[in-house]
Amino acid sequence: MADSVKLLFIGDIFGKSGREITREALPLLTKLHAVDLVVANVENAAGGNGITGDIAEKLFGYGIQVMTTGNHVWDKKEALTYIKEEPRLLRPANYPSEVPGRGRFITQTKSGVRIGIVNVMGRVFMNPLDNPFTVVRSEIAQLQLEHKPDVILVDMHAEATSEKQAMGWHLDGIVTAVVGTHTHVQTADERILPKGTAYITDVGMTGPHDSIIGVDVRPALKRFLDGLPARFEPAAGPPRLNAVLITANCNDGHSTEIQRFNLSTDDINSLATTP
Repeated sequence: MADSVKLLFIGDIFGKSGREITREALPLLTKLHAVDLVVANVENAAGGNGITGDIAEKLFGYGIQVMTTGNHVWDKKEALTYIKEEPRLLRPANYPSEVPGRGRFITQTKSGVRIGIVNVMGRVFMNPLDNPFTVVRSEIAQLQLEHKPDVILVDMHAEATSEKQAMGWHLDGIVTAVVGTHTHVQTADERILPKGTAYITDVGMTGPHDSIIGVDVRPALKRFLDGLPARFEPAAGPPRLNAVLITANCNDGHSTEIQRFNLSTDDINSLATTP
């Protein structure tokens, strides 16, 4: 087994432009940084709302190996069936137990490193699900009991910065990384916490950034101005890829580095010419 492992986590993939820039970037990033595992949040990959089986299969084909979600996971009803059949597509573990799908997954890299992924969702300004702070500990305990993972990554899908930071401290030294998703705005607070857990409040969004969190500016702005209902569509502006690269020590499961990416199409094209 390798002594270290590199995990690439891609922030909320939004709509077609998010899928396309992911398709273009992944082979380059994987090769350039010797990435061992790619995880992505995909809850808005289908037209900016939800995920479908067909789109999930395309994303797997692009090189994503595990997918996480959040409060929009059920926006496309077919996800209710697909998630039962595809264990690599997670939903937040703190949904009730009778809800389809699962909140944890274990996989193994080519070098034999066992990696556990856990997906939970916050409750502040969100749906009132089970307590993510107790559920995440239970999910981690089950992973350790059943599979003994070498490293563990947690996607904390939440609105409130304080709740995400609290989860980072709650799991410091227990998991390899806690990455925040949901707000579609990348934060610049990536760090290694004192006991070895990599942390970032929000990885950001992979999709159209000349937008209001992914949707066309005009109807979103109009709604703020007049308060009337509006139909939101994914924006057509230039996309960016937001992600973090986490390097971890496989012997103790602690992170040694976290690197943040905020890449335009031009940035990605330049990677193709990197020696």
